[in-house]
Amino acid sequence: MIPAVFLDRDGVINRAVIRNGKPYPPDSVEAVEVAPDVAPALQRLKSAGYRLVVVTNQPDVATGRQRREVVDAIHARLLRELPIDEFRVCYHDDADACDCRKPKPGLLLRPPAHDLARSVMVGDRWRDIEAGRRAGVGAVVLVENHSGEPCAIDPDVRVASLGDAADWILRQAGGGAR
Repeated sequence: MIPAVFLDRDGVINRAVIRNGKPYPPDSVEAVEVAPDVAPALQRLKSAGYRLVVVTNQPDVATGRQRREVVDAIHARLLRELPIDEFRVCYHDDADACDCRKPKPGLLLRPPAHDLARSVMVGDRWRDIEAGRRAGVGAVVLVENHSGEPCAIDPDVRVASLGDAADWILRQAGGGAR
């Protein structure tokens, strides 16, 4: 099995939309803004032997604030522009009590299975960090780049961007996952 870098979407791959100090997903394909360091960071991780798997909660679909077709279109665009291998999406709200909504680890544990001990979860919120811990990934990285939301669960490292996260992951792995 190969290791994965599991990545949250909003706030890690693309910029979260901040309203009243709180992060939200973009509401259209046109509103998606990918930071300049994301593509090179993902390419370095991919070249080092990691599978790149985006794991994202999209509860606005369950609540009716967003259409699934828009989420799918956003993912199609990101797949065209970035070396992402797979999207794993939870379309539920907390009230649905599913096993895939982070902080539960369901999205990280779905087939195909990965070498979790050598995998990494990169997220920007406590839900991401806790999902990584619950799944048993080898390391969790918190990207602190937007709302300043407190994270009571200690990550292995706090970074300012996905580029910084890739640097740290590659240093920890001695240059790669192979």
